[in-house]
Amino acid sequence: MLSDRGDRAILAGRILRIAVLAILGVFLARLVYLQVIRGAEYLQRSETQAIKQRAKIPSRGCMYDRNGRMIVRNDPAFSITMTPHDADTTTFPLLAKLLHIPLAQLKALYRQSLSYRFQEVPILRDAPLPIVAAIEEHAAALPGIEIRTEVKRRYLLTAHASHLFGYRAMVDERDLATKGDYYTLNDYIGKTGLEAAYEPFLRGRKGVQFVAVNAAGQPIERFNNGRSDIEAIEGADLYLGIDALLQEVAEQQMGNDHGAIVVLDPRNGEVRAFVSKPDYDLHPLETPSAGEYFAQLSRDPNKPLFNRAMQTIYPPGSTWKMLMALAALHEGLIDEHTTIHCPGSFTYGGRSFKCHGAHGTVDVRRAIQVSCNVFFYRLGQRIGIDNLYKYGTMFGFGQLTGIDIAGERAGLLPSRQWFERRGVTGSLLDGRMVNLGIGQGEIGVTPLQMAVYVSALANGGTLYQPHVVSGIYNKETGRLEKVAYGSIKLPLNPRFVRIVQEGMYAVCNIPGGTATNVRVEGVAVCGKTGTAQNPHGKDHSWFICYAPAEQPTIAMCVMVENAGFGATRAAPIARAILDAYFHPERYRDSTATAPMAVARSAAPTHRAAQ
Repeated sequence: MLSDRGDRAILAGRILRIAVLAILGVFLARLVYLQVIRGAEYLQRSETQAIKQRAKIPSRGCMYDRNGRMIVRNDPAFSITMTPHDADTTTFPLLAKLLHIPLAQLKALYRQSLSYRFQEVPILRDAPLPIVAAIEEHAAALPGIEIRTEVKRRYLLTAHASHLFGYRAMVDERDLATKGDYYTLNDYIGKTGLEAAYEPFLRGRKGVQFVAVNAAGQPIERFNNGRSDIEAIEGADLYLGIDALLQEVAEQQMGNDHGAIVVLDPRNGEVRAFVSKPDYDLHPLETPSAGEYFAQLSRDPNKPLFNRAMQTIYPPGSTWKMLMALAALHEGLIDEHTTIHCPGSFTYGGRSFKCHGAHGTVDVRRAIQVSCNVFFYRLGQRIGIDNLYKYGTMFGFGQLTGIDIAGERAGLLPSRQWFERRGVTGSLLDGRMVNLGIGQGEIGVTPLQMAVYVSALANGGTLYQPHVVSGIYNKETGRLEKVAYGSIKLPLNPRFVRIVQEGMYAVCNIPGGTATNVRVEGVAVCGKTGTAQNPHGKDHSWFICYAPAEQPTIAMCVMVENAGFGATRAAPIARAILDAYFHPERYRDSTATAPMAVARSAAPTHRAAQ
């Protein structure tokens, strides 16, 4: 019996030992699994302190011309950013050395960014690849410093088109205060031109990436293997009415002169070319030296940042005469057979107002053709300030055209009340109407307004809202959405409009016209020259036109500052642009030398004052 008890005790001991060894084996196996097989993973998890949201920046929308040619695209770029909360200032000497920037500059940026200490702040945009590689190599020693992938704009035209496209710049504190919660200091935003006007479409919608970070704020791994991420939506593409060839030719024609060119389709208001000179190269504004380059542009006495196409305000000169003719015809002050004698000058209030020739007896068509000042001096007094304001307002002067480019000015169309506030009444105002009748004096217009005006003359009296963008391609829906714009049918008698059109035809096609040098093979051009008096220097040169005479498809305004008579500088520029439009095959190989020669050689040798 004792033997049986002993055997059972021995058996129980053996079972206990086996159980203990089994348990120890399980623990040992688990330890090996945790320490050896999964050790690195769990070490990383133990070091992870938080889940951080990182913005996924969408690709900005591209731009295409009217023929589907890409003219603005994105190229990849890298930026080096800092999150001030996570940055270690003791690493700044190393960081400054790697970035090739002064340590003081880095410290100043850090101090300025403390108000946004949880946001990524850019230190270096468009970083060169050697710098990117150096930062990546020292990543473990640079907490709070990251490499981000972004895009930079690439402009594919040989033309600058800087005032058309506009430029982007980094978000500043004013943008953060006024543009809502979408932006951070690490973002770009459109500042001028199409980049600003269509910013909500071009920018797309940011996504979110969730990453686990360690105590130093450095990314360790994607949270939930990226399944919780929110994808970014790329910016919409813009389809423009711009004709790349016309834009390039127009810029080349302007050369080094100061001025503007606006080319429209009179059938719908689409902008075919938009030039302001002097202009500037947009590419440096997409580089690390953007701030220095912008400061240089701001200091330039030629003011290349100023958009002369829609911010310059000058008297329109004789290009205003068609409006005066329409006002007089509609108000019954003249008819198509009314004549006025031009002896070469007009005297009022003891002052002699000169004409550039003695034209004899002229009717309204002939007065437009030869640009007779005396005819329109007298007409201005008959029309009066109220009718001038009525018809000027009808054609959109003194108002914004509504173009889809940021920064337009309304110009000046004086009313009776405007003059009264300045003490100009009675005979004084009658005297002012002499000058206003030929587009001089207090009237101030922009080249854009003049392009809209001549387009309405071309199409028979419809005022179309000028616009650059014809369609927006939504990448989320995969649809190209047409953009709707306004138009106004002016209350004009078609017969009176036709009389004015015939006068404009005579300007370019009948001997004695002031712009018979503006002829294009196989095309009848209608136009009007103008010379705006400039008390501070040489007069400004204007020319407005459309073509063909019947069913026109192109209209434009050319304004060249301090270039003298409209026929000698602005008109030849328009001729070259029309030639490129109607005969593009001549410009396929080069748009640099031949067109300029055409414009210069086409200038008349005689002095045509208007």
